[in-house]
Amino acid sequence: MNALPDPHRTTIAAIATPPGMGAVSLLRISGPNAIAVADAATGGQASPLSPRTSHYCRIKDTNGQILDDGLLTVFRGNSSYTGEDSIEFTGHGGVLVTREVLGRFLECGAIAAGPGEFTQRAFLNGKLDLTQAEGVMDLISAQTRLSLRAARSQLEGTLGRRTTEARDQLLETLAHLEAWIDFPEEDIDPQTGVLLRGRVRSVLDVVDSLLATADQGRVLREGVRTVIFGEPNVGKSSLLNRLLGFERAIVSDIAGTTRDTIEEVVNLHGIPLRLVDTAGVRVASDRIEAEGIQRTVRQIEAADLLLEIADASQPRPTDAILPASDIKRLQVLNKTDLGEHPSWAGVEAVRLSCTSGEGFDLLSDAIRDALHFSEADWGEHAVAINARHQASLQLARTALLAALELLDDLSNDTELAAIDLREALDALGEIPGRVDTEDLLGVIFSSFCIGK
Repeated sequence: MNALPDPHRTTIAAIATPPGMGAVSLLRISGPNAIAVADAATGGQASPLSPRTSHYCRIKDTNGQILDDGLLTVFRGNSSYTGEDSIEFTGHGGVLVTREVLGRFLECGAIAAGPGEFTQRAFLNGKLDLTQAEGVMDLISAQTRLSLRAARSQLEGTLGRRTTEARDQLLETLAHLEAWIDFPEEDIDPQTGVLLRGRVRSVLDVVDSLLATADQGRVLREGVRTVIFGEPNVGKSSLLNRLLGFERAIVSDIAGTTRDTIEEVVNLHGIPLRLVDTAGVRVASDRIEAEGIQRTVRQIEAADLLLEIADASQPRPTDAILPASDIKRLQVLNKTDLGEHPSWAGVEAVRLSCTSGEGFDLLSDAIRDALHFSEADWGEHAVAINARHQASLQLARTALLAALELLDDLSNDTELAAIDLREALDALGEIPGRVDTEDLLGVIFSSFCIGK
């Protein structure tokens, strides 16, 4: 990959608002020459301004013609988002005028910013740790109340503080252990060994508690893959339409109407559900329907939650549609407005009617309870690790367990335990960015918006 830009040598500029028409647009400049660039574009209006206050100004081209007018704000040094001199210009939201203003900033000495480069500079200048930087993107992309809460918690540094505190405790433990190694002639107090093992176990408890949030983090960022399946004509597409609140899938009493899978996202109790409507499972009547059913099977295998829907007015099938699996499954009985067949008596299921809408509140509650994603399940702080955090925590956990095994018997070589603790220390340090992470930064910030 290309070398990271030196934040003390380049001045960057970018449009920070989404492309398209709007009432206003926001452009950013950051770097050692940010104020000089703004002065060149405004005829010297930037440098006299008081920091962190907005003032009216005009952006002019090389001939003195006005390109746009709006509000200019100066942020100096460490008081800015990036930790370096920065300018924000809020102008009119047209596509062309915004591009013209950006072009003028580039003519005056700035260079075009890359994706996430402003937040990357905030990290490099110590304004954010790496988890907070990732929280910025999570906050932007949050689709539900719970995902917004988790992103805000991460942006406020909750995850970074927890991992840093665990790392600091482990560092102290490692220092104590290495003092043991450096002075082997001293008698080892058995109580000291007990204390060291206790500290390592305490760090391991923190690691385990964070790893337990991995599924929540994945769900909040990617959604719960929820597959609606069942026999033909039981109301799968009607259920999808009801949950979405609009007619997304074709509803017909002709068996085999749905030939392919349909996927949409809905917000349910703060949980993003990726609803997948599938073809009815039966003996296929033609090759196209057979392919649709095969796709249904593949969707079921990849599901987080299965909604098995059946017609309550018809006899209960004697054979299961699909074999039992470990995937969470809810039985849904549709068409209760037509009456319930006696064979369904005593069957635990959510009973509803896609025609009348009765029972959908019960279905929403049942989905929430099945996933254990009520707000009460989050506790006081919403911490939801991502895949990168999970990989680092798994490495730390493996190293901590190896160190504990060695420390349980004081006759073992304590230098080996020290090596394991150093590995755990490095793994924990990767999460907030306390170690050399240049390659990692390129991956993380490439997913950001330009201008953020």
